[in-house]
Amino acid sequence: MILADKIVELRKKNGWSQEELADRLEVSRQSVSKWESAQSVPDMNRILLLSEVFGVSTDYLLKDELGEEPNRGEPLPEDAGAPLRKVSLAEAQAFLRCREAAAKRISLGVLLCILSPIVLILLAAAQDSGMLALTEQQAVGLGLMALIILVGGAVALFVVSALSGKPYEYLNQEGFETEYGVSGFVRERRDKENGDFVAQLTVGIVLCVIAAIPIFTTMFLFSDENAAFTDFHYAAAVVGTLVFAASGVWMILRAAIRRGSYAILLEEGDYTRSRKQESKRNQTVSGVYWCLITAGYLAYSFITDDWQRSWIVWPVAGVLYGVVLAVAGAVRNRKQ
Repeated sequence: MILADKIVELRKKNGWSQEELADRLEVSRQSVSKWESAQSVPDMNRILLLSEVFGVSTDYLLKDELGEEPNRGEPLPEDAGAPLRKVSLAEAQAFLRCREAAAKRISLGVLLCILSPIVLILLAAAQDSGMLALTEQQAVGLGLMALIILVGGAVALFVVSALSGKPYEYLNQEGFETEYGVSGFVRERRDKENGDFVAQLTVGIVLCVIAAIPIFTTMFLFSDENAAFTDFHYAAAVVGTLVFAASGVWMILRAAIRRGSYAILLEEGDYTRSRKQESKRNQTVSGVYWCLITAGYLAYSFITDDWQRSWIVWPVAGVLYGVVLAVAGAVRNRKQ
């Protein structure tokens, strides 16, 4: 095993990302990336630091013929002693193709969910304005039919994405090792797509920011009390806002999911082994928390019949969720 492979193996066994290892060595992430892809070799001072950080001898790092040496550094993740599954280049390529298809399906599904009430909004406003020879029940009925069809299509896309990604769930949940050359291939492909990622993310954020412009424009044009303002104008403005927001979210999600697939294979960011272990520990807490929130929301809404305001529990619960996880983590650390 060459030095590059040993650095990758030891880093992953400790559950560190390239950024985390770079911080410990006081070098750039690019330097670590070049070491792991065998594009450059660390100098002797860095070799000594690597030996100290990983808790292995310099002989183990420098001599290819030496077998694996026990790690004497920081405690390893809980599954570090278990045999790790090997991910081949073919499997990594198949996973990236699966995630690319999932990015298209999931982003399209979210787009359909956001746009689902558009027909209902337009038909209801047109009926109120006398633009359609439909009764109120007919307009609402047609609008609800369109909404259900769009949401149903979105749910189908989500289900297909979940089922197609089932064979690769272990990449998100367990530690694994990549065969020689896989990490370099993934990094090269990620770096090649970096420009497209930044462009899509930027355009998506801009679309979300300017999404309210149609509503503000309508308010400006029809600010005069004598202006021919109708409910249909306002409805059209709301539809324009939904289209902008949906387009922005579609671009952001598609770019983010594709980018996340590289982080999964490289075990970086939110997908380091320590983070995976933390996610496993939080599963019980998360399940209990959201069950209680859902039960409380439904109980309050049915008792008070205040559905128009009870939805506020969801954004509040989302904010508090991070606090609950932080407290749970602190309690676990104290026990340990």
